[in-house]
Amino acid sequence: MGISVALGAPYSVTRHFSVTSLIGVLIVLGVLLLFYRHTAFNAIKDHEARNNVAMTQVFANTLWPVHASYIEHASAHPRESLAERPEIAPLRKDVLRQMQGLNVVKVKIYDVFGTTVFSTDPNQIGEDKSRNAGFLKASGGGIASEITFRNKFDAFEGVVNDRNLVASYIPLRKHGSDRVEAVMEVYSDVTDFVAQLEETQWQIVGVVLSSLTLLYLLLYALARRADEIISRQREDMRIAHERMLTHQAHHDSLTELPNRASFSERLDSMVKAAKRAGTSVAVLCVDVHGLKGVNESLGQLTGDRLLRAVGERLTDCLREADITARLGGPEFAAALSGVRSIEQVASIAEKIQRAVTRTTYPVDGHDLAVTVSIGIGMHPEDGADAPQLVSSADAAMHHAAAKGHNHYQFHTPDMDARALSVLMLEQDLRRALEREEFLLHYQPQLDLNTGRLVGMEALVRWQHPERGLVPPMEFIPVAEERDLIVPIGCWVLREACRQNKAWQDAGLPPLPVSVNLSALQFQQKDLAGDVARVLQECGLEPRYLELELTESAVLRDTEKSIATMHALRAVGVSISLDDFGTGYSSLSQLKRLPLDKLKIDQAFVRGLPDDEYDLAISSAIIGMGKAMNLTVIAEGVETEEQLRALKAIDCAAIQGYFLSRPLSAAACADFARQTLATAVTGSREASTPAASA
Repeated sequence: MGISVALGAPYSVTRHFSVTSLIGVLIVLGVLLLFYRHTAFNAIKDHEARNNVAMTQVFANTLWPVHASYIEHASAHPRESLAERPEIAPLRKDVLRQMQGLNVVKVKIYDVFGTTVFSTDPNQIGEDKSRNAGFLKASGGGIASEITFRNKFDAFEGVVNDRNLVASYIPLRKHGSDRVEAVMEVYSDVTDFVAQLEETQWQIVGVVLSSLTLLYLLLYALARRADEIISRQREDMRIAHERMLTHQAHHDSLTELPNRASFSERLDSMVKAAKRAGTSVAVLCVDVHGLKGVNESLGQLTGDRLLRAVGERLTDCLREADITARLGGPEFAAALSGVRSIEQVASIAEKIQRAVTRTTYPVDGHDLAVTVSIGIGMHPEDGADAPQLVSSADAAMHHAAAKGHNHYQFHTPDMDARALSVLMLEQDLRRALEREEFLLHYQPQLDLNTGRLVGMEALVRWQHPERGLVPPMEFIPVAEERDLIVPIGCWVLREACRQNKAWQDAGLPPLPVSVNLSALQFQQKDLAGDVARVLQECGLEPRYLELELTESAVLRDTEKSIATMHALRAVGVSISLDDFGTGYSSLSQLKRLPLDKLKIDQAFVRGLPDDEYDLAISSAIIGMGKAMNLTVIAEGVETEEQLRALKAIDCAAIQGYFLSRPLSAAACADFARQTLATAVTGSREASTPAASA
């Protein structure tokens, strides 16, 4: 008997396994590919984000102090005009120099309000990103990064990109501060990385389709290869960053010359080599004069370009074996090896002097000139090591400067004594502040039309416990050089207000007292607030305080100066421009300044009435002052002839030795009472002779 079984198509394990395997392979392949893409692209994004953060940290540590003022105050300017601001060019140059050697393609900087104050793409400057998610996170202190693929929509920027980019929003903070000062957005081009990864994934697909075993092996190998690519790129970036940081640590960012630290290291090696070879080394410290006036009149950028040009000429004077460096500010240094005689060094100093000063520098449409003072220290006579040599050359340089510009001076032992004297004077000044050894003298100001006093100028003096009364010309330069002028100026301001209030309480008629503000004091933040607090604490009405500024102090930053002057005027004090005519101001700048008085510098008064040029200049200043509703005061009036000449050209007021020398507070009060008495009796002529002092 047979059995018949009805069967369908024959069951094929191979066929089902093939289908199942194919589905499994596709699923595994899909999962692996998704995982691979996610991991690789996250690694790229995190890696580039770290690099972008590192670049931002370098910017914050090295360039932020230079450009912070523009970024923080950019909101004061119309957005559409930001791209034309003069601060953009140097900022762009510094940023592009930082981008060199990196795969960064674009950098943008936003202020705290979300305005694009800088971008390597000029068309984007002025855009409002205040609602951008990345900016909002960074402005809150976080870091936002996103990778955007080619032909995909960029959620941060709101555009379709034509390449693969990693964009990072990073907060900018000052060193040691938690407050976010600005936000930097850095774009890194990862197109090549993405292209490599996409090519790799299709290789993986081909291998998996041919063998699951090979898929796993190749997937591992390719993943390792991708990791090696990223690791190698990371290592290259690390090396590039280290080289950049090393260069910045040892070179001056403006001139690209070695800085003081690098110069000291290389000089030390040069000295050791000279000892072994039995030769000598010479160090030249070169102080460049004239940069301050350029900075104040033409701006910091022009001054920087001039400084770079000076550095180039100085370098061209020396051999490759010699060292040229910028020590800071307007000071350069050079180290000469293989020196055989003093005459050889003197010849090189003269060569430097001629090269740097003989011809002008064409900078920004101006032909600018500088002078130099050169100090020379010789090894081993003036120092056995690098620090001693630099110190000796620096002392000689200051001695050369004291002789006048365009001199060079070899170091001598007595210069160390002079440097010690300056150091002792600085220490005495610091103690004088603590012990309140300063005092004020007051020089009266007289109205030529009424014969009445119209004010007093407060002049600081130093009552040294051993040296007696020290004149300002001896200690003011040291105070300015050693950053003591601001605390001294604050004391003068407070003491002048206190004394004026005391005079009023004693029954003297109220008169304004003028106080000179140094350039550094004028640049202090919230100066108007400080002045208002002093007035309130002394109980003095603001109209009885006058602040005197020099042209150079005002023109260091004209826009900021005008804002500060308006703030001071809002407090209620008056402002005068001292030493007018000796600075670099133009009439276009003068008319913008909120002034009350002009003071004719004594350089134009000294020649009166015989010098026709002084007379013409004084007359022009008086006429201009009247046209601008400004009171004009002539300083340094010492003779009756000068007084008559000034009165003839309708000068409003005078001060000087002919009227009175600077007086102590008590003597000034007596002088005011005597002058008031003569004015009341109607004897105007009696108020002007020097005898009344």
